[in-house]
Amino acid sequence: MQITGNHQMARIVRHNDESVREGYIRNGGKEVKLFTSALKAFQCNNRIVMAQRKHLDNFLRGRIIGRLECGRTQLEVSEELGIAQSVISRLWQRFQDDGNVSRCYSTGRPRVTTPNEDRYLAVTAKRNRRNTASDPSRQLSSATGTTVSRQTVYRRLGHIGLYARRPVRCVPLTATHCRLRLAWSREHALWTPQQWSCVMFSDESRFSLQSDSGRTFIWRAPGTRYHQENTI
Repeated sequence: MQITGNHQMARIVRHNDESVREGYIRNGGKEVKLFTSALKAFQCNNRIVMAQRKHLDNFLRGRIIGRLECGRTQLEVSEELGIAQSVISRLWQRFQDDGNVSRCYSTGRPRVTTPNEDRYLAVTAKRNRRNTASDPSRQLSSATGTTVSRQTVYRRLGHIGLYARRPVRCVPLTATHCRLRLAWSREHALWTPQQWSCVMFSDESRFSLQSDSGRTFIWRAPGTRYHQENTI
């Protein structure tokens, strides 16, 4: 911190309650007396830094406005209440603009889509469950002119319980398939563990050399994995 007054500058390297109260700081190994304006500014800044940041309640806001209306300066009110002068300045400016000093509670960033547009995204995803997140976004932009990102589509569909999941692959079985499988099962029903030990069971592993795995995802709700519309 640097304090300037009457074309003199002193860098504060040590301070405590006693040195601040007496108005001295250490500069280059010797004590230097602060000017009155610099001392007040230093005391005010020291209190502000040490004070815990918190929102001003309506009672304290009223006290600030009342003191300013009585002719007190913003610096005097800042020193008395230990509040940054910038906060007091903004509060006073707002009071002069609209006469209101209560804290404004914002609701955050406004939603990009309306409830009707959210329903449109849901209907689009349910009609074609294999659509990617970009497909409903493009269809919504063509229908309403509203442009949304892929993440917005994920969030809107997630709110109604639709998530992108891998579908269950079911091999269509004909009557011949069922008859042959049943016969194979009956032939091997009485096999011993020694006989099964000579059989090697293999499984398939998927490897992708590109960033796009080419997997097919569908939009479905939890607990509906084996529903007919969610299988391919």
